[in-house]
Amino acid sequence: MGIAFGSINSGLPKDIVKQIVEAERIPIRKMEERKGKVESKQKLLGELIKLVESMRGELLKNKSERSLRELQVLGGADNVDIKVDKNVADPGKYNLEVLELAQKSSAITNGVEDKDKTYIGVGYLSCNLPNGETKEIYIDEEHATLSGIAKLINGDPDLGMRANVINDGKDSDEPWRLLLALDDTGDNMKAEFPYLYLVDGEVDLYLDEEREAKDAKIKLDGFEIEVPANQVADLIPGVTIDLKKAKPGDEFTFEIIEDTAKITEKMNTLIESINNTLKFIKDQNNLNEKSDTSRTLGGDLTLQTIESRVRRLIFTSFKTVAGPMRMSDIGVSFQRNGLLKLDQAKLDSALTKNYKAVSNTLVGQYTSEGKTDGFIDSLEKVTQLLLTPPSGPLPSRKAGLRTNIDQIDRQIATRNRMIERKEEILKQKFARLEETIARIKGQGAGLAGLTQAPNPVAQLG
Repeated sequence: MGIAFGSINSGLPKDIVKQIVEAERIPIRKMEERKGKVESKQKLLGELIKLVESMRGELLKNKSERSLRELQVLGGADNVDIKVDKNVADPGKYNLEVLELAQKSSAITNGVEDKDKTYIGVGYLSCNLPNGETKEIYIDEEHATLSGIAKLINGDPDLGMRANVINDGKDSDEPWRLLLALDDTGDNMKAEFPYLYLVDGEVDLYLDEEREAKDAKIKLDGFEIEVPANQVADLIPGVTIDLKKAKPGDEFTFEIIEDTAKITEKMNTLIESINNTLKFIKDQNNLNEKSDTSRTLGGDLTLQTIESRVRRLIFTSFKTVAGPMRMSDIGVSFQRNGLLKLDQAKLDSALTKNYKAVSNTLVGQYTSEGKTDGFIDSLEKVTQLLLTPPSGPLPSRKAGLRTNIDQIDRQIATRNRMIERKEEILKQKFARLEETIARIKGQGAGLAGLTQAPNPVAQLG
Protein backbone atom coordinates (compact mmCIF):
# COMPACT_ATOMS: atom_id res chain seq x y z
CA MET A 1 0.00 0.00 0.00
CA GLY A 2 1.45 3.32 -1.09
CA ILE A 3 1.95 6.29 1.34
CA ALA A 4 0.24 9.44 0.15
CA PHE A 5 0.61 13.03 1.56
CA GLY A 6 -2.07 15.52 1.12
CA SER A 7 -1.21 19.23 1.04
CA ILE A 8 -1.11 20.47 4.64
CA ASN A 9 -2.19 23.95 3.48
CA SER A 10 -5.20 22.75 1.58
CA GLY A 11 -8.23 24.94 2.27
CA LEU A 12 -6.19 28.03 3.03
CA PRO A 13 -6.81 30.90 0.57
CA LYS A 14 -3.89 32.08 -1.52
CA ASP A 15 -4.35 35.65 -0.14
CA ILE A 16 -4.24 34.51 3.47
CA VAL A 17 -1.63 37.19 4.33
CA LYS A 18 -3.76 39.95 2.83
CA GLN A 19 -6.78 38.78 4.79
CA ILE A 20 -4.84 38.71 8.04
CA VAL A 21 -3.51 42.23 7.35
CA GLU A 22 -6.99 43.50 6.56
CA ALA A 23 -8.21 42.08 9.86
CA GLU A 24 -5.37 43.92 11.58
CA ARG A 25 -6.51 47.17 9.94
CA ILE A 26 -10.00 47.08 11.46
CA PRO A 27 -8.86 49.10 14.53
CA ILE A 28 -7.30 51.67 12.17
CA ARG A 29 -10.59 52.15 10.38
CA LYS A 30 -12.28 52.71 13.72
CA MET A 31 -9.61 55.29 14.62
CA GLU A 32 -10.11 57.02 11.26
CA GLU A 33 -13.85 57.10 11.88
CA ARG A 34 -13.23 58.63 15.29
CA LYS A 35 -10.87 61.16 13.68
CA GLY A 36 -13.55 62.04 11.11
CA LYS A 37 -15.99 62.81 13.88
CA VAL A 38 -13.48 65.08 15.62
CA GLU A 39 -12.72 66.80 12.29
CA SER A 40 -16.45 67.42 11.81
CA LYS A 41 -16.54 69.13 15.19
CA GLN A 42 -13.41 71.07 14.30
CA LYS A 43 -15.01 72.35 11.09
CA LEU A 44 -18.15 73.42 12.94
CA LEU A 45 -16.06 75.14 15.59
CA GLY A 46 -14.24 77.03 12.82
CA GLU A 47 -17.61 78.27 11.52
CA LEU A 48 -18.58 79.37 15.03
CA ILE A 49 -15.31 81.25 15.51
CA LYS A 50 -15.87 83.13 12.24
CA LEU A 51 -19.39 84.06 13.32
CA VAL A 52 -18.18 85.36 16.68
CA GLU A 53 -15.35 87.27 14.98
CA SER A 54 -17.85 88.83 12.57
CA MET A 55 -20.11 89.77 15.49
CA ARG A 56 -17.16 91.34 17.31
CA GLY A 57 -16.27 93.30 14.18
CA GLU A 58 -19.73 94.86 14.10
CA LEU A 59 -19.50 95.65 17.80
CA LEU A 60 -16.14 97.38 17.36
CA LYS A 61 -17.52 99.50 14.52
CA ASN A 62 -20.04 101.05 16.89
CA LYS A 63 -18.28 100.82 20.23
CA SER A 64 -17.96 104.55 20.94
CA GLU A 65 -20.57 107.29 21.00
CA ARG A 66 -18.95 108.97 18.02
CA SER A 67 -18.71 105.80 15.93
CA LEU A 68 -22.31 104.86 16.70
CA ARG A 69 -23.86 108.20 15.85
CA GLU A 70 -24.72 109.48 12.38
CA LEU A 71 -25.57 113.07 11.47
CA GLN A 72 -27.42 114.63 8.56
CA VAL A 73 -27.96 118.16 7.26
CA LEU A 74 -31.46 119.49 6.75
CA GLY A 75 -32.07 122.62 4.72
CA GLY A 76 -29.35 124.59 2.94
CA ALA A 77 -29.28 126.24 -0.47
CA ASP A 78 -28.05 125.58 -4.00
CA ASN A 79 -25.18 128.05 -3.66
CA VAL A 80 -23.43 126.07 -0.88
CA ASP A 81 -22.42 122.48 -0.19
CA ILE A 82 -22.43 121.49 3.50
CA LYS A 83 -20.58 118.42 4.84
CA VAL A 84 -20.49 117.15 8.41
CA ASP A 85 -17.82 115.20 10.28
CA LYS A 86 -19.81 113.11 12.77
CA ASN A 87 -16.74 112.67 14.97
CA VAL A 88 -16.52 116.41 15.63
CA ALA A 89 -19.83 118.09 14.88
CA ASP A 90 -22.81 118.42 17.19
CA PRO A 91 -26.47 118.95 16.36
CA GLY A 92 -27.43 122.58 15.86
CA LYS A 93 -29.36 125.08 13.76
CA TYR A 94 -27.73 127.96 11.82
CA ASN A 95 -28.60 130.89 9.52
CA LEU A 96 -26.21 131.60 6.64
CA GLU A 97 -25.90 134.19 3.86
CA VAL A 98 -23.16 134.29 1.20
CA LEU A 99 -22.27 137.91 0.47
CA GLU A 100 -19.09 137.57 -1.61
CA LEU A 101 -16.87 134.76 -2.83
CA ALA A 102 -13.13 134.76 -2.20
CA GLN A 103 -10.92 135.42 -5.21
CA LYS A 104 -7.25 135.09 -6.15
CA SER A 105 -4.76 137.72 -7.23
CA SER A 106 -4.58 137.60 -11.00
CA ALA A 107 -3.42 139.56 -14.02
CA ILE A 108 -3.83 139.33 -17.78
CA THR A 109 -1.61 140.63 -20.60
CA ASN A 110 -2.47 142.37 -23.83
CA GLY A 111 -3.19 140.19 -26.83
CA VAL A 112 -0.83 138.81 -29.49
CA GLU A 113 -1.47 137.20 -32.87
CA ASP A 114 -0.12 133.69 -32.24
CA LYS A 115 0.59 131.99 -28.92
CA ASP A 116 3.35 129.79 -30.36
CA LYS A 117 4.86 131.90 -33.16
CA THR A 118 4.64 135.56 -32.15
CA TYR A 119 8.12 136.47 -30.87
CA ILE A 120 7.79 138.31 -27.56
CA GLY A 121 11.48 138.98 -26.99
CA VAL A 122 14.03 138.00 -24.32
CA GLY A 123 14.30 139.40 -20.78
CA TYR A 124 12.72 138.51 -17.48
CA LEU A 125 9.49 138.52 -15.54
CA SER A 126 9.61 139.94 -12.00
CA CYS A 127 6.87 138.96 -9.53
CA ASN A 128 6.32 140.47 -6.08
CA LEU A 129 4.96 137.61 -3.98
CA PRO A 130 2.62 137.79 -0.95
CA ASN A 131 5.47 137.01 1.46
CA GLY A 132 7.34 140.13 0.29
CA GLU A 133 9.89 138.29 -1.83
CA THR A 134 10.55 139.16 -5.46
CA LYS A 135 10.83 136.31 -7.91
CA GLU A 136 12.45 136.76 -11.32
CA ILE A 137 12.19 134.37 -14.27
CA TYR A 138 14.64 134.67 -17.16
CA ILE A 139 13.07 134.38 -20.61
CA ASP A 140 15.42 133.18 -23.36
CA GLU A 141 14.84 132.92 -27.12
CA GLU A 142 13.58 129.35 -26.83
CA HIS A 143 10.74 130.49 -24.58
CA ALA A 144 10.08 133.91 -26.10
CA THR A 145 6.41 133.19 -26.90
CA LEU A 146 3.27 133.20 -24.79
CA SER A 147 3.34 129.39 -24.58
CA GLY A 148 7.04 129.46 -23.68
CA ILE A 149 6.59 131.99 -20.87
CA ALA A 150 3.64 129.98 -19.47
CA LYS A 151 5.83 126.86 -19.47
CA LEU A 152 8.56 128.64 -17.48
CA ILE A 153 6.12 130.00 -14.90
CA ASN A 154 4.33 126.66 -14.42
CA GLY A 155 7.68 124.90 -14.10
CA ASP A 156 8.64 126.91 -11.01
CA PRO A 157 6.68 125.63 -7.94
CA ASP A 158 8.09 128.37 -5.70
CA LEU A 159 6.01 130.99 -7.49
CA GLY A 160 2.72 129.64 -6.17
CA MET A 161 0.97 130.78 -9.34
CA ARG A 162 -0.41 129.33 -12.52
CA ALA A 163 -0.07 130.68 -16.08
CA ASN A 164 -2.60 129.92 -18.79
CA VAL A 165 -2.61 130.99 -22.42
CA ILE A 166 -6.17 131.89 -23.38
CA ASN A 167 -8.08 133.10 -26.40
CA ASP A 168 -10.47 135.74 -25.08
CA GLY A 169 -12.22 136.20 -28.44
CA LYS A 170 -12.24 139.99 -28.09
CA ASP A 171 -9.74 140.78 -30.81
CA SER A 172 -9.68 138.63 -33.92
CA ASP A 173 -6.22 139.94 -34.90
CA GLU A 174 -4.57 139.53 -31.48
CA PRO A 175 -6.76 137.11 -29.48
CA TRP A 176 -4.07 135.32 -27.38
CA ARG A 177 -3.37 136.50 -23.85
CA LEU A 178 -1.36 135.28 -20.86
CA LEU A 179 -3.44 134.88 -17.67
CA LEU A 180 -1.53 134.77 -14.36
CA ALA A 181 -3.18 133.77 -11.09
CA LEU A 182 -2.01 132.81 -7.58
CA ASP A 183 -2.94 129.35 -6.37
CA ASP A 184 -4.67 130.57 -3.18
CA THR A 185 -7.46 133.03 -2.43
CA GLY A 186 -7.84 135.68 0.28
CA ASP A 187 -6.58 139.09 1.28
CA ASN A 188 -3.35 137.67 2.70
CA MET A 189 -2.51 136.27 -0.74
CA LYS A 190 -2.41 139.56 -2.61
CA ALA A 191 0.41 139.94 -5.14
CA GLU A 192 1.66 142.79 -7.28
CA PHE A 193 2.36 141.83 -10.87
CA PRO A 194 4.95 144.29 -12.28
CA TYR A 195 5.79 145.00 -15.89
CA LEU A 196 7.38 142.40 -18.13
CA TYR A 197 10.96 143.39 -19.09
CA LEU A 198 11.41 142.13 -22.63
CA VAL A 199 13.45 143.45 -25.56
CA ASP A 200 13.66 142.91 -29.32
CA GLY A 201 10.19 141.41 -29.55
CA GLU A 202 7.83 141.64 -32.49
CA VAL A 203 5.25 143.19 -30.14
CA ASP A 204 5.24 144.77 -26.73
CA LEU A 205 3.84 142.51 -23.98
CA TYR A 206 2.49 144.11 -20.81
CA LEU A 207 0.00 143.43 -18.06
CA ASP A 208 -3.22 144.93 -19.32
CA GLU A 209 -5.38 144.34 -16.25
CA GLU A 210 -4.95 143.15 -12.64
CA ARG A 211 -7.35 141.88 -10.00
CA GLU A 212 -6.51 141.82 -6.33
CA ALA A 213 -7.23 138.87 -4.06
CA LYS A 214 -10.02 139.22 -1.56
CA ASP A 215 -11.67 137.25 1.21
CA ALA A 216 -15.08 135.69 1.04
CA LYS A 217 -17.79 137.38 3.08
CA ILE A 218 -20.62 135.53 4.76
CA LYS A 219 -23.17 136.17 7.45
CA LEU A 220 -23.49 133.46 10.10
CA ASP A 221 -26.47 133.90 12.41
CA GLY A 222 -26.60 137.56 11.38
CA PHE A 223 -22.93 138.42 11.94
CA GLU A 224 -20.73 139.31 8.96
CA ILE A 225 -17.50 137.26 8.79
CA GLU A 226 -14.60 137.34 6.34
CA VAL A 227 -12.93 134.04 5.48
CA PRO A 228 -9.84 133.56 3.23
CA ALA A 229 -11.21 130.79 1.04
CA ASN A 230 -14.43 129.56 -0.49
CA GLN A 231 -14.18 126.42 1.61
CA VAL A 232 -15.01 127.29 5.21
CA ALA A 233 -13.99 124.63 7.71
CA ASP A 234 -13.30 126.37 11.01
CA LEU A 235 -16.41 128.41 11.83
CA ILE A 236 -18.63 125.55 13.02
CA PRO A 237 -16.77 122.55 14.56
CA GLY A 238 -16.96 119.53 12.28
CA VAL A 239 -18.82 121.41 9.52
CA THR A 240 -17.29 122.22 6.11
CA ILE A 241 -19.13 124.74 3.93
CA ASP A 242 -18.18 125.05 0.25
CA LEU A 243 -19.27 128.44 -1.12
CA LYS A 244 -20.32 128.14 -4.76
CA LYS A 245 -22.08 131.42 -5.50
CA ALA A 246 -22.69 134.71 -3.75
CA LYS A 247 -26.33 135.62 -3.10
CA PRO A 248 -26.46 138.82 -1.03
CA GLY A 249 -29.78 139.21 0.76
CA ASP A 250 -30.66 135.51 0.38
CA GLU A 251 -30.38 134.15 3.91
CA PHE A 252 -31.19 130.47 4.49
CA THR A 253 -31.31 128.05 7.41
CA PHE A 254 -29.67 124.64 7.78
CA GLU A 255 -29.83 122.22 10.69
CA ILE A 256 -27.59 119.36 11.80
CA ILE A 257 -29.56 116.52 13.39
CA GLU A 258 -29.08 112.89 14.39
CA ASP A 259 -29.58 110.58 11.41
CA THR A 260 -31.87 108.04 13.08
CA ALA A 261 -32.40 106.08 9.85
CA LYS A 262 -28.68 105.28 9.55
CA ILE A 263 -28.43 104.41 13.24
CA THR A 264 -31.37 102.03 12.83
CA GLU A 265 -29.62 100.49 9.83
CA LYS A 266 -26.50 99.96 11.95
CA MET A 267 -28.56 98.30 14.66
CA ASN A 268 -30.18 95.99 12.12
CA THR A 269 -26.74 94.90 10.93
CA LEU A 270 -25.55 94.37 14.50
CA ILE A 271 -28.62 92.32 15.48
CA GLU A 272 -28.22 90.25 12.32
CA SER A 273 -24.61 89.40 13.22
CA ILE A 274 -25.67 88.37 16.75
CA ASN A 275 -28.52 86.27 15.34
CA ASN A 276 -26.15 84.48 12.97
CA THR A 277 -24.25 83.21 16.01
CA LEU A 278 -27.42 82.39 17.97
CA LYS A 279 -28.91 80.52 14.99
CA PHE A 280 -25.75 78.44 14.65
CA ILE A 281 -25.99 77.50 18.34
CA LYS A 282 -29.70 76.74 17.98
CA ASP A 283 -29.10 74.46 14.97
CA GLN A 284 -26.37 72.58 16.84
CA ASN A 285 -28.62 72.08 19.86
CA ASN A 286 -31.61 71.01 17.76
CA LEU A 287 -31.27 67.30 18.65
CA ASN A 288 -33.53 64.29 18.10
CA GLU A 289 -33.24 60.50 18.18
CA LYS A 290 -31.40 60.53 14.83
CA SER A 291 -28.86 63.20 15.81
CA ASP A 292 -25.22 62.11 15.85
CA THR A 293 -23.82 64.24 18.64
CA SER A 294 -20.38 62.71 18.07
CA ARG A 295 -20.14 64.81 14.89
CA THR A 296 -21.80 68.05 16.07
CA LEU A 297 -21.37 70.60 18.84
CA GLY A 298 -24.81 69.94 20.28
CA GLY A 299 -24.77 70.41 24.04
CA ASP A 300 -21.20 71.72 23.95
CA LEU A 301 -20.38 73.84 27.02
CA THR A 302 -18.81 76.56 24.83
CA LEU A 303 -22.08 77.05 22.96
CA GLN A 304 -24.03 77.21 26.21
CA THR A 305 -21.59 79.84 27.51
CA ILE A 306 -22.02 82.10 24.47
CA GLU A 307 -25.81 81.85 24.40
CA SER A 308 -26.23 82.43 28.14
CA ARG A 309 -24.00 85.52 28.13
CA VAL A 310 -25.82 87.12 25.19
CA ARG A 311 -29.17 86.37 26.81
CA ARG A 312 -28.02 87.81 30.14
CA LEU A 313 -26.92 91.08 28.50
CA ILE A 314 -30.24 91.50 26.69
CA PHE A 315 -31.97 91.55 30.08
CA THR A 316 -29.30 93.68 31.82
CA SER A 317 -30.14 97.26 32.86
CA PHE A 318 -27.66 99.96 31.80
CA LYS A 319 -27.23 103.42 33.32
CA THR A 320 -28.48 106.28 31.14
CA VAL A 321 -29.33 109.95 31.50
CA ALA A 322 -32.98 108.87 31.66
CA GLY A 323 -32.40 106.20 34.31
CA PRO A 324 -31.80 102.42 33.97
CA MET A 325 -32.73 101.05 30.53
CA ARG A 326 -32.70 97.60 28.94
CA MET A 327 -32.34 96.64 25.31
CA SER A 328 -36.09 95.95 25.20
CA ASP A 329 -36.65 99.65 25.96
CA ILE A 330 -35.07 100.52 22.61
CA GLY A 331 -36.81 97.77 20.65
CA VAL A 332 -34.49 94.73 20.96
CA SER A 333 -35.98 91.55 22.41
CA PHE A 334 -35.97 87.76 22.05
CA GLN A 335 -38.54 85.96 19.92
CA ARG A 336 -39.99 82.53 20.58
CA ASN A 337 -37.49 80.97 18.18
CA GLY A 338 -34.63 82.12 20.40
CA LEU A 339 -33.41 84.84 18.04
CA LEU A 340 -33.38 88.60 18.53
CA LYS A 341 -35.73 91.00 16.79
CA LEU A 342 -35.42 94.77 16.37
CA ASP A 343 -38.63 96.76 16.57
CA GLN A 344 -37.63 99.63 14.28
CA ALA A 345 -40.61 101.79 15.18
CA LYS A 346 -39.77 101.50 18.88
CA LEU A 347 -36.10 102.29 18.25
CA ASP A 348 -36.98 105.32 16.09
CA SER A 349 -39.31 106.56 18.78
CA ALA A 350 -36.65 106.14 21.47
CA LEU A 351 -34.05 107.93 19.33
CA THR A 352 -36.41 110.83 18.68
CA LYS A 353 -37.48 111.08 22.29
CA ASN A 354 -34.02 110.88 23.89
CA TYR A 355 -31.07 110.07 21.65
CA LYS A 356 -28.64 110.38 24.56
CA ALA A 357 -30.45 107.69 26.56
CA VAL A 358 -30.34 105.29 23.61
CA SER A 359 -26.65 106.02 23.12
CA ASN A 360 -25.98 105.37 26.83
CA THR A 361 -27.82 102.05 26.63
CA LEU A 362 -25.65 100.93 23.74
CA VAL A 363 -22.22 102.43 24.40
CA GLY A 364 -22.34 103.68 27.98
CA GLN A 365 -21.43 107.16 29.15
CA TYR A 366 -18.72 109.14 30.89
CA THR A 367 -19.54 110.24 34.42
CA SER A 368 -17.60 111.78 37.28
CA GLU A 369 -16.90 108.23 38.43
CA GLY A 370 -15.55 107.15 35.06
CA LYS A 371 -16.85 105.31 32.00
CA THR A 372 -19.88 103.04 32.30
CA ASP A 373 -20.48 100.21 29.85
CA GLY A 374 -23.46 99.82 27.57
CA PHE A 375 -24.72 96.72 25.76
CA ILE A 376 -22.18 96.99 22.91
CA ASP A 377 -19.25 97.48 25.31
CA SER A 378 -20.33 94.53 27.44
CA LEU A 379 -20.92 92.15 24.54
CA GLU A 380 -17.63 93.18 22.91
CA LYS A 381 -15.82 92.24 26.11
CA VAL A 382 -17.55 88.86 26.05
CA THR A 383 -16.45 88.20 22.47
CA GLN A 384 -12.92 89.32 23.27
CA LEU A 385 -12.83 86.88 26.19
CA LEU A 386 -14.20 84.09 23.99
CA LEU A 387 -11.65 84.69 21.23
CA THR A 388 -8.47 85.57 23.13
CA PRO A 389 -5.85 82.79 22.84
CA PRO A 390 -4.79 80.59 24.42
CA SER A 391 -7.18 80.53 27.38
CA GLY A 392 -10.33 81.79 25.63
CA PRO A 393 -13.05 79.11 25.37
CA LEU A 394 -13.03 79.08 21.56
CA PRO A 395 -9.26 78.89 20.91
CA SER A 396 -8.92 76.51 23.86
CA ARG A 397 -11.62 74.23 22.42
CA LYS A 398 -9.99 74.47 19.00
CA ALA A 399 -6.61 73.51 20.43
CA GLY A 400 -8.19 70.58 22.26
CA LEU A 401 -9.73 69.21 19.06
CA ARG A 402 -6.44 69.71 17.22
CA THR A 403 -4.60 67.79 19.95
CA ASN A 404 -7.16 64.99 19.74
CA ILE A 405 -6.69 64.73 15.97
CA ASP A 406 -2.90 64.72 16.33
CA GLN A 407 -3.09 61.91 18.90
CA ILE A 408 -5.27 59.81 16.60
CA ASP A 409 -2.87 60.46 13.71
CA ARG A 410 0.04 59.24 15.83
CA GLN A 411 -1.91 56.14 16.86
CA ILE A 412 -2.77 55.40 13.24
CA ALA A 413 0.84 55.88 12.17
CA THR A 414 2.09 53.56 14.95
CA ARG A 415 -0.50 50.93 14.08
CA ASN A 416 0.40 51.12 10.37
CA ARG A 417 4.08 50.58 11.14
CA MET A 418 3.22 47.51 13.29
CA ILE A 419 1.04 46.07 10.54
CA GLU A 420 3.70 46.66 7.91
CA ARG A 421 6.24 44.76 10.03
CA LYS A 422 3.74 41.98 10.75
CA GLU A 423 2.86 41.69 7.07
CA GLU A 424 6.54 41.26 6.16
CA ILE A 425 7.00 38.58 8.87
CA LEU A 426 3.89 36.68 7.72
CA LYS A 427 5.04 36.73 4.12
CA GLN A 428 8.41 35.29 5.14
CA LYS A 429 6.77 32.60 7.33
CA PHE A 430 4.34 31.47 4.64
CA ALA A 431 7.14 31.42 2.07
CA ARG A 432 9.18 29.11 4.31
CA LEU A 433 6.08 27.00 4.94
CA GLU A 434 5.51 26.58 1.22
CA GLU A 435 9.11 25.51 0.78
CA THR A 436 8.79 22.96 3.61
CA ILE A 437 5.55 21.55 2.23
CA ALA A 438 7.03 21.25 -1.24
CA ARG A 439 10.05 19.39 0.18
CA ILE A 440 7.87 17.00 2.22
CA LYS A 441 5.72 16.31 -0.82
CA GLY A 442 8.84 15.45 -2.80
CA GLN A 443 10.02 13.04 -0.11
CA GLY A 444 6.59 11.41 0.04
CA ALA A 445 6.60 10.80 -3.69
CA GLY A 446 10.01 9.05 -3.40
CA LEU A 447 8.85 6.75 -0.61
CA ALA A 448 5.74 5.82 -2.55
CA GLY A 449 7.95 4.70 -5.44
CA LEU A 450 10.01 2.40 -3.21
CA THR A 451 6.96 0.60 -1.85
CA GLN A 452 5.89 -0.57 -5.33
CA ALA A 453 7.70 -4.10 -5.97
CA PRO A 454 8.66 -5.10 -9.59
CA ASN A 455 6.58 -7.79 -11.46
CA PRO A 456 8.70 -11.10 -11.48
CA VAL A 457 7.03 -12.45 -14.62
CA ALA A 458 7.93 -9.30 -16.45
CA GLN A 459 11.53 -9.68 -15.30
CA LEU A 460 11.82 -13.32 -16.61
CA GLY A 461 10.22 -12.46 -19.85
